[in-house]
Amino acid sequence: MPARPCPYFPHADKLPETGCVSIIGMAAAGKTTIGRELAILLDFPQLDTDHLLEATYGTRLQNITSALSKEDFLDVESLVVGRLIARRAVISTGGSVVYRASSMAHLASLGPVIYIDVPLPIIAERILRKPDRGLAVNPGQTLEDLFREREPLYKSFATHTIRGGEGQARTYASAIADWLSCPWSG
Repeated sequence: MPARPCPYFPHADKLPETGCVSIIGMAAAGKTTIGRELAILLDFPQLDTDHLLEATYGTRLQNITSALSKEDFLDVESLVVGRLIARRAVISTGGSVVYRASSMAHLASLGPVIYIDVPLPIIAERILRKPDRGLAVNPGQTLEDLFREREPLYKSFATHTIRGGEGQARTYASAIADWLSCPWSG
């Protein structure tokens, strides 16, 4: 087994001793993959709210989003996220979590919220490679519509933004860990 890297030590200004780091962004932004890498760097466990939804319903996320209206899905997601109790964890969220202010307030109460900002063309290409992704969309809503609708929400709820895209997940996770390790400036 390879040696585990020395964990980063988040600065108390940014992450309280029992705090969590939540990751938000569009579907296919790499939240789960980056979250996994960040969890390794911080020596934290990782939670994925999409997986919690799947475990709650006992089926794949795509089946859940297909069976429910967008609003009903968002309500269920908000309920699951709002009940989340975690300490010293990296929380990778579903892309639609930003539609409910109560969910975002709960995540922010746990610690910093990191937005993985990936350009629409990259998101579109990744979704084409995995079209069975569960997306909370209204009938007739395009991916571009969804992206434009969510982008200002991500920005408004983010404590910190990382520009994602073509790089390796470990690089983005390291950038987040570096940011967490420094005190607030100013």
